[in-house]
Amino acid sequence: MCTQSRIGSLSSLRLDRFKQVVRICLRQNNIQRLEGLEGIAETLEDLDLYDNLISHMRNLEGLPNLKSLDLSFNKIKHIKNISHMKGLKDIYLVANKISKIEGIEGLDQLVQLELGSNRIREIRNLDTLVNLEELWLAKNKITELAGLAGLPKLRLLSIQSNRISDLSPLKDAPQLEELYISHNLLTTLTGLEV
Repeated sequence: MCTQSRIGSLSSLRLDRFKQVVRICLRQNNIQRLEGLEGIAETLEDLDLYDNLISHMRNLEGLPNLKSLDLSFNKIKHIKNISHMKGLKDIYLVANKISKIEGIEGLDQLVQLELGSNRIREIRNLDTLVNLEELWLAKNKITELAGLAGLPKLRLLSIQSNRISDLSPLKDAPQLEELYISHNLLTTLTGLEV
């Protein structure tokens, strides 16, 4: 763990010297590119690069055992190059510049997806995430609760601070236990009937 250390490059850390690295936490640095991870790819399970300067999700192809990926508070516009990571359980992409939910098809072990504070307008491309339990979409530009039918285990939905006016599509999420819906365009709670 090395936070607020002005690290500008993963490659400069020569991580391949460490043979059993399971977790890397380099929050609040100046890292711009995902590179230099090849030497620890086999053991790495948790990559936390929260609050850096990363704009592209590249060079993640060789991380077969990654379970948790946190690229929150970066400059990412597109979710890419992670659909091969079948073991991912948690993805955090809070406060980026993402406008579409894409590139996560087939991540059937995913339990938590955090996409709050982005530019997303539609809930889509989630139907293969059969084990998803938590979906965080607060502070986006979503107008419609759609795309929840393919999420049989969804128990938490955070959708506050969007533009939702109709809750009736929640019938497609029968396992829902927690719902965060404040700051939307709701005039009625019709659709929340038990």
